[in-house]
Amino acid sequence: MSKNDKGTAVVTGASSGIGAVYADRLAGQGYDLVLVARRADRLQALAEKLRHDHGHNVSVISADLSDDGDVRRVEQSISADETVTLLVNNAGLGGQAVVATADADAAERMIKVNVVALTRLTRAVLPGLLARNRGGIVNIASVLAFDTSFGGIYSGTKAYVVNFTEALHREVAGTGVTVQVVLPGATRTDFWELSGGDIDQLPKEIVMTADDMVDAALVGLARGEAVTVPALADTGKLDTFLGARQAFYGSLHADKPAPRYAA
Repeated sequence: MSKNDKGTAVVTGASSGIGAVYADRLAGQGYDLVLVARRADRLQALAEKLRHDHGHNVSVISADLSDDGDVRRVEQSISADETVTLLVNNAGLGGQAVVATADADAAERMIKVNVVALTRLTRAVLPGLLARNRGGIVNIASVLAFDTSFGGIYSGTKAYVVNFTEALHREVAGTGVTVQVVLPGATRTDFWELSGGDIDQLPKEIVMTADDMVDAALVGLARGEAVTVPALADTGKLDTFLGARQAFYGSLHADKPAPRYAA
């Protein structure tokens, strides 16, 4: 175990925005940190600040999670670290709204970061968490998992994150490992600029700060929420949605096609 009882939190996409706020808050809660992101200069600067502010161990791994070799390097590092108690899969790419004009390589990079890397890193730490019977995994999805109007590629990757994490939550039920999926709405970070968007075009009343989003998500994690939607005021709506989805699924099985498909 690390020098403190909290252990070590691994945060991807940690050099700015939501990931940097998670790093700060988790250090404040007593975690040592492993920060993962592409931008080594920003990572080092953040690590130095967090060491100074919180006095915990902070190490960095500069890695491009769209690169297979880099993902495997991160996998090997965190799977071998027995102090890891929390993984925050925050790294993500956006953009590529229209499939017909999307850059195929950019779309592939998005899928690799948002889906493949998240899955592989989860798989890297999960056996150790289960063996030690403690810890958690937090996967950052998006409310756009439920809305394709901004394009199917990004929305599709985030729908995967939701389904993957819900299934993982059932898988670890009854153990000391917790699993949470977080669905932010519009959040003010440099993600928008990097994705080619302009968050200032949105109504101010629907744009949340990264600090508020992360603080709410951490409250949800502490309460044991499997699904956390920081902007959702009425949690009954989430229960209704999930219940309706399950009821709909139950109606999808029969030994014969529905009558409307009769020749």
